[in-house]
Amino acid sequence: MRYSEQFMEHIEYAFNAFCRIVLRYEAINAWRDLKRKEAREISLDYLMSKRFFEPSAMDSYFEKQDKLTAFLVLGKEVIVDNERLAKALSRLPKLRREVLLLYYFVGYRDEAIGRLYGRCRSTINSRRNIALKQLRKEWERLEHEEQKADTF
Repeated sequence: MRYSEQFMEHIEYAFNAFCRIVLRYEAINAWRDLKRKEAREISLDYLMSKRFFEPSAMDSYFEKQDKLTAFLVLGKEVIVDNERLAKALSRLPKLRREVLLLYYFVGYRDEAIGRLYGRCRSTINSRRNIALKQLRKEWERLEHEEQKADTF
């Protein structure tokens, strides 16, 4: 089916008008976005000249060297900086402590831990859950002991 020249010209004009409208509104949206960004952002040169902040930051991970406790798990050193957590972990049996440290601190999954100890994934999962329950009890026991020591 062939369209007439007049109809084809009408389609071109309509498409041209449509494109102009789309481009116009996209330009308006871009302008609004720039204005919004300009209202919320502050120039780095301005901040540096006014000295509102130090341009560098210092991490304080290992500043408390006396409070850090290190556990050795399969040749990897795991550092725990929370004193109560370190005490609670040290009260756990070795295998349970190692499973927790490997899972939560080193980032191993149950399958990988199971391969290391020659156990299946579900066994490691149940041991980890039991170790978490025991760790929670030790944590509460330590908390109770600290509260008791504070009252005397």
